[in-house]
Amino acid sequence: MSENPLTPALSRGVIDVAAHRRTDDDWLKEAWADPRTRVLVLESGNAAEYGWRGLLAKQSRALVTNGPGTPELVFVAPEQAPGGERYLLGVDDTERAYFAVRAEPGVELIEADGITAMSLQECGALLGARDSGLLTHAVALANWHATHPFCPRCGSATHLSAAGHIRICEREGTQNFPRMDPAVIMLVHREVAGTEQCLLAHNPQWSQGRYSILAGFVEPGESLEQAVIREVAEEVGVAVAEPRYLGSQPWPFPRSLMFGYHARAVGTATRTDMIEIEDIRWFTRPELLAATQSGEVRLPSSVSIARKLIEQWYGAELPGQW
Repeated sequence: MSENPLTPALSRGVIDVAAHRRTDDDWLKEAWADPRTRVLVLESGNAAEYGWRGLLAKQSRALVTNGPGTPELVFVAPEQAPGGERYLLGVDDTERAYFAVRAEPGVELIEADGITAMSLQECGALLGARDSGLLTHAVALANWHATHPFCPRCGSATHLSAAGHIRICEREGTQNFPRMDPAVIMLVHREVAGTEQCLLAHNPQWSQGRYSILAGFVEPGESLEQAVIREVAEEVGVAVAEPRYLGSQPWPFPRSLMFGYHARAVGTATRTDMIEIEDIRWFTRPELLAATQSGEVRLPSSVSIARKLIEQWYGAELPGQW
């Protein structure tokens, strides 16, 4: 298998997050007044109207160019930004500051010729490294703020602080930081009669032909490697050894951090989860290519770390996606 490092689509950010500037009120004020500053506007909405899942999907949208060449985010100057929560995203190597604004409900993104509203899932893999990183950062913060208006300790209201990177309890003054849920995602492989095979699985909630690799959340007191072994055993009844870490990717839908692994199948294990996985299939490399070329199997989109882990094992890009 390839030993090349994994570079998932949403892990390519190149902007300095300038964490030391988040509590510097004078600098933040000057940066917002600087005409060179660029602002990314995220769509928002009302959770009562869309439901929480609908709101999280909606507020991952921003305006993106759709002409020839690499798509780019559409920014506005600070004076053109709508009202809403403001987050510092960082500064580039010219000291230009980047902010995001999660627009207030009712503010619509205005599409135009050559400009369209797209979600992070739709455009994250198409954008360049700078823009992919900025949009991922912005969406992760927006989703956290939308779901954490109250203190988890006492239930009191919280307010935004540190340029969007902390919420302060208005009763106790305690600081609440953005929550991330660690999860492992792993491609299981084996060798049969000298031929390598990988395991792909189908979730019963997916449409026919959709297959991916296994994934699951890390449990309290568990290492990443222990989670890999446990999840594979639970979901497909396969015992694995030698989990090999390859890379990570933020997945802000709403707040996961995915740790990617390859793991070698060494036998059987007791399967205890009979719900999440409906079908599993082992593929050799030629079989996987044929199945994706014919459309019999559709793999995850290129924005996901799952696709990167599959293609790294295969050794090249594969056709088709969800």
